[in-house]
Amino acid sequence: MQQKRAFVIALILGLVSCFTFLSTGTVSAKPEFKLKFVNYFPPPSFHSKICEEFIAELEKRTNGRIKVQYFAGGSLLKGPGIYKGVVSGIADIGLSHIEYTPGRFPITGTCELPLGYPSGWVSTQVANDFYNNFRPKEWNKVHVLWMSACGPNIIISKKPVRNLEDMKGLTIRAPGIVGNTIKALGATPAPTPIMEVYDAISKGVIDGVNTPFETLKTFRFAEVAKYTTASWQVGNVYAFYVVMNKDRYKKLPPDLKAIFDKLCGEFKEKMALMWNIIDFRGEEFAKKKGVEIIDLSPEEAAKWRKATVPVIENYVKMMVGKGHSEKEVRGWIKFVRDRIDYWTAKQIQLGIKSPTGPEAMRP
Repeated sequence: MQQKRAFVIALILGLVSCFTFLSTGTVSAKPEFKLKFVNYFPPPSFHSKICEEFIAELEKRTNGRIKVQYFAGGSLLKGPGIYKGVVSGIADIGLSHIEYTPGRFPITGTCELPLGYPSGWVSTQVANDFYNNFRPKEWNKVHVLWMSACGPNIIISKKPVRNLEDMKGLTIRAPGIVGNTIKALGATPAPTPIMEVYDAISKGVIDGVNTPFETLKTFRFAEVAKYTTASWQVGNVYAFYVVMNKDRYKKLPPDLKAIFDKLCGEFKEKMALMWNIIDFRGEEFAKKKGVEIIDLSPEEAAKWRKATVPVIENYVKMMVGKGHSEKEVRGWIKFVRDRIDYWTAKQIQLGIKSPTGPEAMRP
């Protein structure tokens, strides 16, 4: 009888101990959902590190009910194949940008026009506002977790570009709609693959590149280009996205969806701030390498804006040709301009610094 009582007491104590571990989170729940997250950025990059933070936080907040396998650096899917890979279920979550799938996201392309973004923080806020306001059907095959956008492209070159006339005769790496902007400014765009740009500038095959400040360090362009013109007033941005397979998201229970949605809002902001941080790092690296940073005067900036008007008008014509009304397309553009103004003022109000824009504090 005593042995039976001792056994029962031991069993009860064991159950109490087990429940204590579970309640304190010491023991994780068995994964209910195993997801694959893909990203083409190399593992050491800030972009990739933020994705790792997102995964760690998601697993922590769901107490292990969601487990994520991470594939960085294009190890499972390359940049151009990420969207299709998420739709088909090869991956469950993916980070890429819309220029890797030309023609797939023409409405969202409004966000990439040379409309005067002062920073990546602002462009990310605007991209999310644009998606949330218009909900373009071009995203219907996936569940959008959040949108993002880099800092404005600037002129990074071997020769000084102090005014619009200095652009003439230059060959600048700039693909797609970015190339349209470069052409409108008087230079010749070249669709050189980004990984080949360093050597192309070094060997004189091209004169420069039109990319954000951060590339001066991440791609080490500051080693081969001696001048940077902070032409943010007409700098295109690349619209990035973090999307999830639609069916996989639908299968999540309400409590996990709530955790997912809250976390996505937080990391949208983390990524927005990241773009400003890495642009500063690019600027600092450029200064150490002796790169001269040239700012456009208000009068000169006005000339550049005027020169790029045809790029915007051609976009309007293209979208009207796709069946949209001119009023609708111009409404998208007006919305973006208005949100740029709103978020630029908000950035200044919040004291968020960036190396470009009216709030820039460059010595």
